Amino acid sequence: MNNIYVKNMTQGSEIKHILLFTLPLLAGNLFQQLYNIVDSVIVGRYLGHEALAAVGATGSITFLFYTLCNGLSAGAGILISQSFGAGRHDDVKRYISNSAYTLFAVGAGLTVISVIAAQALLQFLDTPQNILSDAVAYMRTACAGTVAVAAYNWINSVLRALGDSKTPLYFLIIASVLNVGLDLLFVFVFGMGVVGAAAATVISQGVSALGSILFAAKKNEYLRLKREHLRLRKDHITRCLTTGVPIALQNALVSVSMISLQKTANSFGETVVAAYTATMRVEQLIQQPFNSIGTALSTFSGQNIGAGKPERVVAGYRRSMLITAGFATLMLAVFALTANYIVGFFVTDALVVEIGGKALLLSACFYVPLGFIHTTRGLLNGAGDVLFAFLNGLAEVIGRIGFAAVLVMIPGVGMWSVWLTTCLTWVLTAVMCLIRYKSGVWRKKCLVDLKQGGEVKNA
Repeated sequence: MNNIYVKNMTQGSEIKHILLFTLPLLAGNLFQQLYNIVDSVIVGRYLGHEALAAVGATGSITFLFYTLCNGLSAGAGILISQSFGAGRHDDVKRYISNSAYTLFAVGAGLTVISVIAAQALLQFLDTPQNILSDAVAYMRTACAGTVAVAAYNWINSVLRALGDSKTPLYFLIIASVLNVGLDLLFVFVFGMGVVGAAAATVISQGVSALGSILFAAKKNEYLRLKREHLRLRKDHITRCLTTGVPIALQNALVSVSMISLQKTANSFGETVVAAYTATMRVEQLIQQPFNSIGTALSTFSGQNIGAGKPERVVAGYRRSMLITAGFATLMLAVFALTANYIVGFFVTDALVVEIGGKALLLSACFYVPLGFIHTTRGLLNGAGDVLFAFLNGLAEVIGRIGFAAVLVMIPGVGMWSVWLTTCLTWVLTAVMCLIRYKSGVWRKKCLVDLKQGGEVKNA
């Protein structure tokens, strides 16, 4: 087997494995966020803050549909990484094929639903009338590519479960360059407005997905499937669903909570919506180091839990938490000096920049609990403690809806309730994650039968 494309993390330095896996993953996630940043900069600075508000008003809903696919992909990745760690190599291949069938069916269904329901959903959120038309057009175009998003998330989860975080990076770099070119072509040359920005992102992500799948099928032995591995297996599909659905529901609940908060932001008018959109774009970028180390820890935990080595998981987690806390503190210092300049990169309206800068600094004060959420969730998900994922998502819904309802009624809080709600929800969710980790329940959540395991090949 080619050592470049498969990595056994059950031996050697824990933090070295995690960091070496995290770095290309982080680079890939940053390039992926470049899609959103390019869209926001082009739309905000050249089409105006109303167009930026229209794009931002769709974010929480499109995230809902995308994240359902991501949750199912993550579930498949857990099964693949644990099967690999346990030496169940034929099961790895069966999970690869059957998870692909599952993701394609779900992605196709979500595509139809999201395109048809776009206008009704945006009206339900009280999207301001002057941006509704652009918001509907953007959402329908973006959601038409849900199948491409599902394919992209699936192949990334498969490769990461096998320890390969480099291949997705290569194709994301290509896709990012393509996205910039298509943005300029569609918006400036063809005059397609917000639809052009959405189409550029969808096409670029589709290219990244297709390229990754074709390359992996050629280079990675686990993607070279025989007829026996390609058979539709009810037990494997069922396991993919029972593992992935709780994570998908967690993501969906988080998205529902974001939709609720978007509705709160919409109630304060287009200026606050534009500021909220700009700060959300920055927050998505800042979350990438947290998300990357959490994803790395999920793969690391999955392989080591499958191999029956939970103490390696503990050692990797503790070191990862120190790195997370350090990065969060650094970002607070950076934003204390540059918050207004960063928001001004997205929009030129002075009032939007002022509101966004203050909101960004407020959020940065709570980046430590945000980092703890990603890191701890990564461990728990990788270990197979997927039921907690659903409960944790439910806590986010309760937090964002509950805190928002209370804060908007407090005199003097007003529009700041939008950002304060998020900060307090991070604290609530982080505390829940840490309590779950301390309980040790995750140690007994392995999803594969270790008694039937084989010996993991060195890679």
